Amino acid sequence: MSQTLAPALETAQQRAVGLSRARRALRAVAIVSCVPYLSLKVAWIAGSRVGIPDGSSLLEHRASMAVANSVTVFMDAGVIVLALVLTRPWGLRVPAWLLALPAWVATGLLAPIMAGFPLQLAVDALGGTADTPVGGGEPFLDAWVFGVVYSGFIVQGLALGALFVLYARDRWGRLWEGRVWELPVGVIGAAQRAVAVAAAVLALLPLTAHLVWACGGTVGLDESQAADRTSGFHVMEALSAVFLALAVTGGLLLAFRRGRALPVRLPLALAWVGSAALVCWAGWLSLAPLTDVGGGTTPLMNLAYAGQMMVGILVACLGVHFLAERSASRKRRTA
Repeated sequence: MSQTLAPALETAQQRAVGLSRARRALRAVAIVSCVPYLSLKVAWIAGSRVGIPDGSSLLEHRASMAVANSVTVFMDAGVIVLALVLTRPWGLRVPAWLLALPAWVATGLLAPIMAGFPLQLAVDALGGTADTPVGGGEPFLDAWVFGVVYSGFIVQGLALGALFVLYARDRWGRLWEGRVWELPVGVIGAAQRAVAVAAAVLALLPLTAHLVWACGGTVGLDESQAADRTSGFHVMEALSAVFLALAVTGGLLLAFRRGRALPVRLPLALAWVGSAALVCWAGWLSLAPLTDVGGGTTPLMNLAYAGQMMVGILVACLGVHFLAERSASRKRRTA
């Protein structure tokens, strides 16, 4: 078996060693795109007020802000490490879970920004409330900060995503070959169908809440949250509903063999992106109040975030189990 798998691994290593210009360029872009964000964060940790207007709540919580900024510096520095792992020969020897987990987390944190920021700009251009809250409160940060930071995140996501797809194709591409109708009937059984149905049922509460908030409803929001809503708030709530739909759809397609003519990589991609966005973004929003900077959450918001994370975890488990079984079946055939 090891002799059978060796040529494939050697080919993948040769591709990584002989990096194309495109991969070198993507690696450089991913690393350089971290500089604006890291520079701002380091400046704020050092006490600078660049980009922070008078009256911002950030100025009221110096210690919490320093801790939160230190954590986010570490997280963004992880992008640089990932870019190196995905483009160096030794990166192919990294255990699958040790690479897939941070890549999944990066997907979950960046995907909502990559989709949401351009949509927010479009809505603002059409007459949205931009960064000015309905209640007329003090702005959180200067407007240019969001443009610089989120633009950098979008570039990071595009470059890192392209590198990960190329790496995954070289190392695991055979696991998502073919179409849904070609999957063996025994690979995914009743237990996984039950998990997919459970995820769909659990998604109903957060899906309803996000749709209500996206459409302007205030149920479950306190007075300050209702007053501080912007067009960006409505956009992100709508996107939360979209990511819920993506995750549930990906799980159901895999578990029930729906869309039999679809390539296997499509439901896997839906499950990957949807589950990552649900778990990581909801987790981030849940932890933000602990810094005293991100504002509080209401019981309904906590239920919605908890529901999102449970749905995401269940769908992610479906994807992991599917890939593990496919890998095992291929090893048995080549043994």
